[in-house]
Amino acid sequence: MGLNQPAVLAVDAGNTKTDAALIGRDGTVLGTGRAGGFRPQRDGIEAAVDVLGVAVSMAVGMAGARAADHPGAAAGGSAGLSYPAGRGNPDAPDAPDHPAAPGRTGAPPYAAHVSACLANADLPVEEAALEDALHRRGWGGVTAVRNDTFAVLRAGLGPGDGPRGVAVVCGAGINCAGMLPDGRTARFAALGAVSGDWGGGAGLAGEALWFAARAEDGRGEPTALAEVLPAHFGRTSMAELIEALHLGAVPVARKHELVPVLFAAAAAGDRVALALVHRQADEIVAMAAVALGRLGLLDEEVPVVLGGSVVAARHPELNDRIAERLAERAPRARLSVVTAPPVLGAALLGLDAAGAPAAAYDRLRGHFPGERAHLTGERAHLTADRTRPTAERTRLPGERTRLPGK
Repeated sequence: MGLNQPAVLAVDAGNTKTDAALIGRDGTVLGTGRAGGFRPQRDGIEAAVDVLGVAVSMAVGMAGARAADHPGAAAGGSAGLSYPAGRGNPDAPDAPDHPAAPGRTGAPPYAAHVSACLANADLPVEEAALEDALHRRGWGGVTAVRNDTFAVLRAGLGPGDGPRGVAVVCGAGINCAGMLPDGRTARFAALGAVSGDWGGGAGLAGEALWFAARAEDGRGEPTALAEVLPAHFGRTSMAELIEALHLGAVPVARKHELVPVLFAAAAAGDRVALALVHRQADEIVAMAAVALGRLGLLDEEVPVVLGGSVVAARHPELNDRIAERLAERAPRARLSVVTAPPVLGAALLGLDAAGAPAAAYDRLRGHFPGERAHLTGERAHLTADRTRPTAERTRLPGERTRLPGK
């Protein structure tokens, strides 16, 4: 048994891509792989897990090639690792994934622990179904599936923090999760408007289009969005852009490109755009504060991690307001933005479960690029001086009467 026998098969799967990494018990990354997006609701669970299998096979293949070049670093086995409560134990002879188990099917176990953080695993019942599906593939001894927000949280925690804190992810959508070392969690359904969610890149793009359309046809307040949104796609009016989106000349999938345009309009002082950005900041703070409260952490020094493309872009109109407002509700919270790949978080969660030594965490973090940038309220005040006071959120035109989901 070599020092680098795989302890963890880490998987992070989003709507557009899947990353897998095979991790040795000392934190060495033995192999990595990438595949397409993970959409079990659209494709079905088994077909979606097949996509994960492509990334897993790539990671295992890379690890096997390296093991052939360096025989001392074995790419299999599970000796000397702890197994918490979970789906299976590879050292139990009656376990379906044990080499001696009768009727065993599927690939040999690649690691002691499979740690998978998956998009679209929004409800506990979905996590359980996906955990069963992954475990049947025989990729590891113990299989644990979590929503992908937990990967962002774990990746953003510092070396001494442990699994304790809250994360808000604002990328294509928006979600929030918190955890404590004793296993308790706080989370949201994050199914969109039906579960009370607002924003994320897709939501912001839709809102920007809504206000721009109404500004052009006279039903809403004037806004620069009515000019800059169609201009981004080479159109001269919102009417042209609406037609292009409706008929497919501009693919609906490209609407996310409008998010930076929205933020540029907000930075230039457009009232409607700035109101949307402020509302997004307030939604992020609301989710974080509620999660902290559920875990009894509102008055404690605790990490709050922001992830996802919208916050990672570090627009001052958004991030400074988040820092300012969160300080009002959780004054001891340590706010940061993480840009490390979420598969790092899935791997760290696996090392937590496997009881890896402290040095393994440093070695693992050293492999993946990214950083944690801490936010304070200081720059928020400077930014506010250039725009408007931040004591209250800029109210959206017609917000009191606007129908939900419109």
